Amino acid sequence: MTVIAFRSREREVLDPGCELERRLGLAASEDRARGMFFLGVLDVVRRESGETAAARCLAASGERRFVPFFLYPVSAFLRMSFAAAEVLAPRLGGFETAMRIIGAQATHDFLDSVVGRSFLMLAAGDPRRLINNLPSGYRTAVTYGERHVTWTSAHEGCINVFRDFMPHTYHEGVLLAVLQAVGTRVARVRGRPLSLLDCEYVMSWA
Repeated sequence: MTVIAFRSREREVLDPGCELERRLGLAASEDRARGMFFLGVLDVVRRESGETAAARCLAASGERRFVPFFLYPVSAFLRMSFAAAEVLAPRLGGFETAMRIIGAQATHDFLDSVVGRSFLMLAAGDPRRLINNLPSGYRTAVTYGERHVTWTSAHEGCINVFRDFMPHTYHEGVLLAVLQAVGTRVARVRGRPLSLLDCEYVMSWA
């Protein structure tokens, strides 16, 4: 299977440190994400760059440990993910590619969970059915944001995401892995930022 991602030409080019601070400034204490996603970031860093690099990313989060289905501040996840993408960038081909890989890991970890396996079972191998369930899947995974799905053809849909703190490249990785999970042959995801926390993603497959 071939999976292809397209980067948006409209993306505002920001220094990662500046972008992180802007996103952190908009996060509230009740904005939280599951521990499994933190653990997934550490797994990617440990696999690609070793235990010392993973320990640095853990320290950047400000947390000491994670339980997969407990909720932790998204601010901690932002700090960890940006630190991880900077560590991984030289090895994986850049900051944005690293963010996509971190996003793909988040999908793998969610779909490997009991809740995620139920989503796959309900989809029964149908990409449209799985995509239609994405908003409820996100609500299970994080406490913030809104997501809405619309369809333009049998094999192309758009998911609009509002008030989500992660960069659009992270969610390109998430959504590509979603399509891969149901066996699509050629999948494409194109993210187009609408503002710092809002984005639309066009998803298509053969």
